[in-house]
Order: sequence, then C-alpha cells, then structure tokens
Amino acid sequence: MKKTLKDYDFSNKKVLIRVDFNVPIQNGVITNDNRIVESLPTINYVLENGGSVVLMSHLGRPKGQYNKDMSLEIVSKRLSELLNKDVKFLDDESVISNKVQEEIINLKSGEVALLENTRFVAGEEKNDEDFSKELAKNFDIYVNDAFGTSHRAHASNVGVSAYLPSAIGLLIEKEVKYIEGALEDPKRPFVAILGGAKVSDKIGVIDNLLDKVDKIIIVGAMAYTFLKSQGIAVGKSLVENDKLDVARDILKKADEKNVRIILPIDFVVAEEISKDARTAVVPAMNIPTNLEGLDIGPMSVKLINEELKDAKTVIWNGPAGVFEIPIFANGTFEIAKTLSNLDAITIIGGGDSASAIAQAGLSDKMSHISTGGGASLEMLEGKVLPGIACINDK
Repeated sequence: MKKTLKDYDFSNKKVLIRVDFNVPIQNGVITNDNRIVESLPTINYVLENGGSVVLMSHLGRPKGQYNKDMSLEIVSKRLSELLNKDVKFLDDESVISNKVQEEIINLKSGEVALLENTRFVAGEEKNDEDFSKELAKNFDIYVNDAFGTSHRAHASNVGVSAYLPSAIGLLIEKEVKYIEGALEDPKRPFVAILGGAKVSDKIGVIDNLLDKVDKIIIVGAMAYTFLKSQGIAVGKSLVENDKLDVARDILKKADEKNVRIILPIDFVVAEEISKDARTAVVPAMNIPTNLEGLDIGPMSVKLINEELKDAKTVIWNGPAGVFEIPIFANGTFEIAKTLSNLDAITIIGGGDSASAIAQAGLSDKMSHISTGGGASLEMLEGKVLPGIACINDK
C-alpha cells in the first residue's frame, strides 16, 4: 500500500503536486477541462489542511524547448476560476530558476502556484537528476496525482520522489481502487470489451485478462484480424496480417481457460472512411472484397447487449468503429448506452472510449472513467507504473 494524503500533516507545509493538465486547446481555448477538474479534490485537501501548493504538469510535446503555444498560462487562468482563488503562474521559460525558487519560498499557507510546462526542459523526459533536485528544492512533501503520466518515468513524477516524502493523490487513489479492484477481486460475471485499431496494442492486456475475466468482447478493427485468423474474408478491412498467428493463439488460450471470446456478427461497411460514404450492413462472413468494415452492425449490438445483461464488472477500452464520423458511430454509442443502464461496476479505460462516453452525455452514468488511456492499459496488462511504484510505502 502506498502512502496517501491521509498519511501526512500538511499544516504550514509546502507541497509539490504533479498533476495532469495536458488538456486539449484550440485557438487559445481549452476545449475539455476534465483533467483540471479531476485535480481539484487533491488541491483542495492540501489547502484545507493548512498547506500551500505548487503544481507542475506537461502540455503537449515541446521536445525540451520553450514553445509559447504550449504554455500552461491558459491553464492557470482556468484553474483560478475553478478554485475560485488566484493561482500564481510562475512564468519562466526554464521552468525552475532562482526567481521561481524565491516565489516558492514566499508562498503562504492556502496559496496556489503553477510552474511552466515541465517538458520545456530536456531533462524532464530523461528523468534527469539535476532537474529533479531543482524541482524538489524548498518543498516538504511531494504528491503524484497525474495518473495519465504514471506509466512514464520522468523527472517531475519519478525523479522528485527520491528527494521528498511522497504520497499518491485522491485521483490516483481512485484510479488504483477501480482498476486494481476489478483485476484482483471483481464482482462476477466480469466482462472486458476491447476495441480500437490494433491487436498488437492489446496483446499484453488480453493475455493478462484471460486469467481474470469470464468473457472478452472484441470490437473495432481488432475484430477483423481475429476473423481473418479463422479463415474469414474481411474485404478491405484493416487487418494486422503479421498478427494472425497471435490472434489464433489468443483464441486457443481462451478456449483452454474457458473464457468466451465474442466477435461481431455483422458490420457497417463502406468503400472509404468519409462522412459522405455510402454504407451497407453485411454479415461478418460476407464482407465484399471492395468494402471495409468501419463499425459493428445492429445484430452485433443486440448480441453484445445480451452478453452484457448479467455482467457485474465491465472494463471497456477501445471504440467499436470510426466513431468520430457519425455514420460509423452507432456501435460505439450503443455500447455506451448499454453500459449506462447496467447494474454493474463500469470502468472506462480512458482515450477514445472516454471521449465516446462524454459525447454520448453518459459520463455520470459510469462507475469510473480513467484519466489515462496509456496508464490504464498498462495497469490492465499487469505492469507496474513507475510513477506509482516510486511513492513511499505505508
């Protein structure tokens, strides 16, 4: 068990918190502030318990150089609104400097500051010791609450932990509770829905889940590789031809472990990925040679509904089709709707699945929506996340 906020006295302490403010920004406007909102409980906990807070995060991929377009200044303004208090933006191209250190020293209990984008420094992604030490200087406690980057060993989430007493924040505590809880002691039946484009992205996840779940529903482009591995023609659908043996091996292992794998039985097909494409619905066994599958069909939706009706734990990672285009979005949104009506623990594994749930307006109907697609995938694989492993044990 890792130390949590409850293990520390924050009174008159300076607290360095790694958050995930890597939010989408278009034309100078934050288009989704969910990651900022998710950080509020941890920030408020420290403030309410007498501490001062300095936040750090990355934004985008500036490759170790200052880039005004990836400054966190816009985030500090939105955070000020959400906290209903002034957030000092420590504007410095080098992120941490003597001037910034002076500001940190002068910070009083109840005050909040935000460092500039940590990835403006090349040492961030290299987990550089000197950069880590500079970040940790003048603080009493370090808290990691950035689940979305916990699968990376960087200076701002792993390096700093070597120099300060540490804890996981409330968001990471929640992520671990749901994902690890599902893997270690699930309410059954336990069903995984895996989608997305590539089997190769999910091999480790499937291998790990075969020892834990009762059934796996495979959707998205992954399904075509599984179908082709069984000798079924899939037209122009996306297939990883170098993973056909892997797909066959997974099906064999599932059979041996008595885990049911459910594949779609019909698809929405078209000649191209286009919002104006002419579509048709065809059985999985009859995809024409000149067409590609771009969503699951209505019979597959019905089948999935049936397979989920008695589920008590469901993990979903990966859409059922090219849901960004409305004519190929029905399968993904129908899965979201089905999950929203289940009497079950429903865990959404970040990324596209989380976007689809949000677009469907069903976020509040899910038990947990992960804030980290890559991190949640690695947890589902059974991997140790360095950003969590480095935190002090109880």
